[in-house]
Amino acid sequence: MSKGGFERSGLEWFSSLPACLLLLAVVIFSTSSDIHNQMLRGGEQLWSGYYKLRMDPVQPTCDPDPDIDAAVEAELAASAEADDPMAALLGAEEKDPADVRLAIERSVTDCREAHRSFENLQQQLSPGVKAYRAVELFIADLIAYGLESQRFILVVLVMLCAVTATLTRHHIAMRAMETRLDYTVSHTLQTIANAMLLGSSVIFRQSTLGSDTAVSSEELLLHNFWIVGFACLTLASLYRLLRVPRDLEPGGNLNKAFLAVPLYTVMCLISGTYFALIGHASGIGIYLGKMMELSDMFLNVGLYVWVGMMLKQTRLATLVFNVFRPWRMPPELLAVVAVLVAAVPTAYTGASGIFVIAAGAVIYSELRAAGARRHLALAATAMSGSLGVVLRPCLLVVVIAYLNREVTTDELFGWGIWVFLLTATMFALVALSVNRQSEFNLAPSSEAFPAMLQALKPLVPYVLVIAAVVLFYRLALDVGVDEFSAPRLLPVIMLAILVYEHVRLKNRKGRASGEVNHQGLERSLRGATNDTTAEIGALLLLLGLSVSIGGVIERSHIMETFPQSFDSTWSAMLLMVVILVVLGMIMDAFGAVILVTATVATIAYASGIHPIHFWMVTLVAFELGYLSPPVALNHLLTRQVVGEAEVLAAQQETGTFYQRHERIIMPLIAMGISLILVAFVPLLFYGG
Repeated sequence: MSKGGFERSGLEWFSSLPACLLLLAVVIFSTSSDIHNQMLRGGEQLWSGYYKLRMDPVQPTCDPDPDIDAAVEAELAASAEADDPMAALLGAEEKDPADVRLAIERSVTDCREAHRSFENLQQQLSPGVKAYRAVELFIADLIAYGLESQRFILVVLVMLCAVTATLTRHHIAMRAMETRLDYTVSHTLQTIANAMLLGSSVIFRQSTLGSDTAVSSEELLLHNFWIVGFACLTLASLYRLLRVPRDLEPGGNLNKAFLAVPLYTVMCLISGTYFALIGHASGIGIYLGKMMELSDMFLNVGLYVWVGMMLKQTRLATLVFNVFRPWRMPPELLAVVAVLVAAVPTAYTGASGIFVIAAGAVIYSELRAAGARRHLALAATAMSGSLGVVLRPCLLVVVIAYLNREVTTDELFGWGIWVFLLTATMFALVALSVNRQSEFNLAPSSEAFPAMLQALKPLVPYVLVIAAVVLFYRLALDVGVDEFSAPRLLPVIMLAILVYEHVRLKNRKGRASGEVNHQGLERSLRGATNDTTAEIGALLLLLGLSVSIGGVIERSHIMETFPQSFDSTWSAMLLMVVILVVLGMIMDAFGAVILVTATVATIAYASGIHPIHFWMVTLVAFELGYLSPPVALNHLLTRQVVGEAEVLAAQQETGTFYQRHERIIMPLIAMGISLILVAFVPLLFYGG
């Protein structure tokens, strides 16, 4: 999870430029579907029956003016020649000439209608129709190509960014590499794990070719992409192993060195060893291949990270914080406001970990600038993405509804609002009551309110830019902002904001109060994509190996050791809470949802737990798991984005036990109480 060792230079676009183009391609392909729908509607409005004009009409081959009498005689003669003597013995009746004539007259009528339709279509095929049709069919082909290439884009993006994360030492681990021993142990195990991934992919390809099922060329090409990608990743980790940086401290402790091993490496070694022992060496490759079944979801994750990194390049977050500064809030209250405000963008980024990576650095720096102590700022940053995962249009909730027919997005989002209010209240109570170290003296409203209104003015252009993009999508493409359109609409909004800042601020020099210098459109986009490549590589590889760990749990039949149903919903819920928190500690959200759907959910339903109640508990339990040691993924991601130095500085601070561990304890108290209430209070009304 450390940065360094491979400083970016003019060669940075060799990784970030392809990643930028791939992410733009995903946006274009998904937007082209909206454009195509509108073109079909527009074509129907301009030319009635346009759907018939999309292809050149084929002239009918039938004769519209036949000799009906001759046709009747020919039909009767052909029927007489084909008569079977056995048919006569069985009482079969001869064809009635009147019926034959009627049938032929109907076919002639149909034939004439077909010719008239062909002539009408020929007349409607004007040059304008042909030009419009050419564009519409091109977009249709583009959409088809985009849908077919999604899996390949995902593989290339994952491998490209994973290699970048390896070269920049940016993978997610329990601690950074500080000594030579840390570095050697970490990269040795990374190389072994990457070689294991390569071998599993090769074996999976060979077993696929050796099966009786026909293998398509696209599937074979996908296998080759995985193999080439893992080969490059293995070489990258081997290169880093042989090129030891000079800035590392000599020596080291072996126990601490193992904590510097990336989480994806640990997951790979565990799952790879398990699959090898049971004689299923292709297991990792198979479960990584399952990522392709949800390729659009994982690509959306990449888009959300990109959106967050572009947000970090803008002044938007700083301007939002400027709105609250006139009130001179104590740090604890400002932390609460920051977490509450962060809930909305979290809902649009799909999962708490994604948001922490995308905007955690901005939140931490703004809280520290406002006077928040390090532990409080770290706690708020780690929890900044935990409240919004139940709000519309969170991608994680959409995946739950997609995988489980027992619930719908409307039901989950409807109850999610109440869960959000509960968790927000708990965090506010904990932050403002436990270890509050500041006086609660807000600025007078007569002083703060006018300053707040003044601080809102710089936000007006941003609101107008966002509104313009949203209105364009609504009016031109008939697309609103929801859980399905957000992944393709948000990158466009952020690009529009970057363009606005480029035009508005390019001639400004110096640093205004509370603002950051804008470095221009190209540098901002390049900086955002540079950060995105390493973060996507670390996150998506972790997501993929998390799916593999889910496969280990599934194949080991651990869940079958538990009762498949409980007589008491209270006992069932207690077990569900424990299992779900543990899964949240060791797996990412999307991989855990897939595993829970296949295993734990069925036990919960059979035990009488309502599906909506179960999934609300699941979401809160996952968030508690991401904040719980020993892994505490959201804290690791916080360290990833704010820097190792800040976390070490916080750990060296003195005080009571709570003060020295506030960044861990505060989120645990808030989410722990919330989980207990969400899990067990509803059972008072329907539990048995």
